[in-house]
Amino acid sequence: MSYQLLQQHFLKISHLQHAQAICSWDQAAMMPEGGNAARSAAMAELSVLIHQQTTASHLGEWLSAAAQEPLSANEQASLAAMKRRWKQATQLPQDLVQAQSLANSACEHAWREQRNNNDWNGFKPNLKKVVELVREEARIRVADAGLRPYDAMLELYEPGVTSAQLDALFADVKTWLPEFIQRADDIQSQKKVIVPEGPFAIEQQKELGLAAMKLLGFDFTHGRLDVSTHPFCGGVPTDVRITTRYDESDFMKALLGVIHETGHARYEQNLPKAWAGLPVGEARSMGVHESQSLFFEMQLARSPEFTQLLAPLARRIFQREQDPAFTNENLYCFNTRMKRGYIRVDADELTYPAHVILRYEIERALVEGDIEVDDIPALWNEKMQAYLGLSTENGSDQNNYRNGCMQDIHWPCGAFGYFPSYTLGAMYAAQEFAAAQRSIPQLSEKIAQGDLAPLFNWLQTHIWNQGSLLSTNDLIAMATGESLNARYFKAHLQRRYLNEA
Repeated sequence: MSYQLLQQHFLKISHLQHAQAICSWDQAAMMPEGGNAARSAAMAELSVLIHQQTTASHLGEWLSAAAQEPLSANEQASLAAMKRRWKQATQLPQDLVQAQSLANSACEHAWREQRNNNDWNGFKPNLKKVVELVREEARIRVADAGLRPYDAMLELYEPGVTSAQLDALFADVKTWLPEFIQRADDIQSQKKVIVPEGPFAIEQQKELGLAAMKLLGFDFTHGRLDVSTHPFCGGVPTDVRITTRYDESDFMKALLGVIHETGHARYEQNLPKAWAGLPVGEARSMGVHESQSLFFEMQLARSPEFTQLLAPLARRIFQREQDPAFTNENLYCFNTRMKRGYIRVDADELTYPAHVILRYEIERALVEGDIEVDDIPALWNEKMQAYLGLSTENGSDQNNYRNGCMQDIHWPCGAFGYFPSYTLGAMYAAQEFAAAQRSIPQLSEKIAQGDLAPLFNWLQTHIWNQGSLLSTNDLIAMATGESLNARYFKAHLQRRYLNEA
């Protein structure tokens, strides 16, 4: 039967993607400096090979024939996922796939050092090449799908979501977010929070991160923790590689980064085994993926109940049993401080949406040709001042590219259309957690006692084990009882930062 032939073919592709994923992780975390040119060439060749397999001429015939076969509902969903993957791949010519792989590898590798050196002028030529190729990709996809250029890229990460929908969603957030930030500022000015003083040895931070991963159910027989310039979760479901970065003056940065990436990892490790290696067995969308990392980091890890589990670990590992900064209550307050800052990955959940909206607005304009790479720093500064009251150009932070427009790995890697997933993920996470609370009696008490199994079982049933069997909208509706409703996110922020029920 044609469906079985398709299954075998896509399993073969998944084996190539496995090698690609591990090579990519190694390039970011372990590869010596001198290996980049050869690695980039090898990965470009692998990208072409995967593209050839995904666009094989006979796949169209098999897909058409399989659609006439008696398939179960899940097999029909699997066929639809394979067809979507094939259609996206066939839109792009092979030479563009190869050119993008080379350009993205060169830009990302150089970015690591250029960011550290605040070298915008050195970074620009590589980024211009990446943007040029992204625009070419968008033009090709637009011609085939009838979408706006940015929507065509957004479709790769958030199927079914358009920039018009995001504009409406983010416009609403911008009506109340500045007021929330100011009110949180006023409330926190009345509270005294003791900042834990370092230095915090990296080995101790790693021990704490590993302890948190164990508490959160990470399967160490199918994954590991390492260090990279930008924290990420990579690898494959059977071998998940997560990374963090350490700051000896602030152990929370690495810890919360580890917890965030562990959310991604648990999702990957618990995707449906019956569909492993097939498109339908993969995560539904990046927004759903980010909902899992933000569920772990924001909804769970920053809660007062989970702080009761983390605080004793931190006191023991850092030998701070008598330190008032390490009490449960102080660490919770420290962990939920609202502070306007430059770095997205270090931002609290109240200011975080401002970071995402800023990037979304810039990358949409960049993909659609409304601005050029040269315009990014000034536009970044303008929006940073408007949304967070910070400048990346004035005073001591003059030309602060490192902590401004060069801070993220996404654009160097060519991942345009990804950033909206973070705020969509935060909204999904708030809605999912509210649904879990309704479903699990005394959930708060269970978390405080370290009994996280009921919560993880809920995620396993409603999110993880669903893979891509359902559309994003149907998945969220099935899990929570309704489509995406931003009121849950807003209400969560009101409770945590404004002390409103």
